[in-house]
Amino acid sequence: MRLSELATIKTNFQEAHFWLVRRGSASQCGKPSKVFNPEHIGIKVERTDILLPDYLYYVFMHIHNTKYWEPLATGTLSLVNIRVRDVRKIELTPR
Repeated sequence: MRLSELATIKTNFQEAHFWLVRRGSASQCGKPSKVFNPEHIGIKVERTDILLPDYLYYVFMHIHNTKYWEPLATGTLSLVNIRVRDVRKIELTPR
């Protein structure tokens, strides 16, 4: 199941549960944050019966720490960005 089936994902999304850094250095892109910024990608879990927002936040911390975003980041020089569609495509597998 894809993340987009369980959550709303978009930029300038103040009502989100948390946000991902969309633009910056390769090491910062995709880093989860609890602080709203209109440039960040907001994620709001709609299906809380299946996925808890706090758990998903920690999943994204793990994704960021494994450098998942670095090969997906686009741009030149030291300023790169990740795309909303790449976040929406993340596969979630139940255990």
